[in-house]
Amino acid sequence: MKVLIAGAGNVGRSIANDLCERHYEVTIVEHDPQAMRTYRVPEAHWVLADACEVAKLKKIPLDEMDVVVAATGDDKVNLVLSLLAKTEFGIPRVVARVNNPANEWLFNDSWGVDFAVSTPRIMTMIVDDAVSTGELTRRLEFEDSQASIYQALIASKSCLVGKRLHQLPLPQSFFVSGIIRNGIPLPADPAFLLEPNDRLIFLAYDPLATDLVELNALTTGESSEKSTL
Repeated sequence: MKVLIAGAGNVGRSIANDLCERHYEVTIVEHDPQAMRTYRVPEAHWVLADACEVAKLKKIPLDEMDVVVAATGDDKVNLVLSLLAKTEFGIPRVVARVNNPANEWLFNDSWGVDFAVSTPRIMTMIVDDAVSTGELTRRLEFEDSQASIYQALIASKSCLVGKRLHQLPLPQSFFVSGIIRNGIPLPADPAFLLEPNDRLIFLAYDPLATDLVELNALTTGESSEKSTL
């Protein structure tokens, strides 16, 4: 798998190191000579170039990449590279870093972005996990699909406590794909007996708003009239 990463800052280098450890073929593109710290990721191929210039991208060559990661600290650069990667070079998957939350609405398929990564949004998800009391929250939406992954921490007063997975009165659009107990991921065995503080991982297909409210009420133990997402 060949991956091009634009931006050799802390974020870009961290991604590159992780991917190299997983035996990906990584190319790092950086326009600033001062940031060309090749010793930080010696396994990667480094290119000093402007990631927004088509002529330079053709020399890499970009069209041989399977994934492009626009990880610079400039949202304009990330958007332009994403658009070029998708429209000029036909890259199958484009991942873009969102630096300014106010720009998050731009990072969509209109700009060639398949997956947008926003640090503030990630931090919000972490806070959600830290203070979660059962509320159902969406964690991932699959590109080109109506499927999403949700999670919920089972509250002690939830009616799901003491039930086995095959007994759960779930909306038809949801099914349990896994459980996390005491930090350990477990398979969704139909005979699994639920306990308070179990974290359920759901895969959902185009759920209705009423389905979300219903499932939220089940996991929190609150009435559907009080539950909100």
